[in-house]
Amino acid sequence: MVISKDREDEKLEVHYIKGYPSLAVFIASDRDKSTAIYRRFDRLSARNLLYLQSELVELEARCDRYDAEDAEDFGRPTDEKETASNWVKFKEKAAETGNIREKNRMETALEIRAKLKEYREAIVLESALISLKPPASRILEAYRNVFHNVASSGGGYPTLGGRSSEILDNVDDLMSLHKPLEEDRLTKWLRYYLPILFVHRRTNSPLVYISERRLHTSIAIINVILAAALLFGAIYNLYYVKSNEKRLSLIAGYTVAFAICVGLLTNARRPEVFAACAAYAAVLVVFVSGNLGA
Repeated sequence: MVISKDREDEKLEVHYIKGYPSLAVFIASDRDKSTAIYRRFDRLSARNLLYLQSELVELEARCDRYDAEDAEDFGRPTDEKETASNWVKFKEKAAETGNIREKNRMETALEIRAKLKEYREAIVLESALISLKPPASRILEAYRNVFHNVASSGGGYPTLGGRSSEILDNVDDLMSLHKPLEEDRLTKWLRYYLPILFVHRRTNSPLVYISERRLHTSIAIINVILAAALLFGAIYNLYYVKSNEKRLSLIAGYTVAFAICVGLLTNARRPEVFAACAAYAAVLVVFVSGNLGA
């Protein structure tokens, strides 16, 4: 870590060594935590679960073999038979010196307990990781630019050396710890194609930060304008049209425009789109059939 002082602004600037320190600072400095991107290691995880599963299969087979031996041994003393139904007796017999039979069974029981716990914890953790989504394409692109130290002039080199220089190569094996809020299609379109309108902070690299507040405010304004135009614009237009045929055509046209806006600019599902269009068309029909439109 290197600390330098800006003579003009009288501010201290901290520069971290390239590698784990600088990459960790970059990830931690993101307020949205959208750059918390890591490898999933799906192949290794699946292999580990298969190993644990096979170990449990072997332990299960050993336990079944012990049960079969106990069932066939009719000459055992009564106190030894009680170990199959009394945990205290089982523990006492296993602790006796020279009682290899019960000692092996106790070791197997404890091994099953530990291995089953490890297996189920791995299953639960894996199910949690599966629910994590991969990073967004633009965020991953920005992360790669920083990771490979790509400046505006081009070139660059990986921040981490060795095999770690390839950790971002396999997109299908990456996960983002940040769970983004569900965004409508208009927000995604503006974020992807017009991010320059919402730039909040620039860096020395191609990476820029956009203002979420400015983006969502713009979306709200666009939604209000569209809603007002489709509702009051349609009513205003229908008020001055006297021909019934033209009114029906206008109602159909405005309903189609409304359906396109709802379907393309929002995350509404099909039933919701149909319900909204039916309500919108009903408002227009009531207006036309009422006295105000006469």
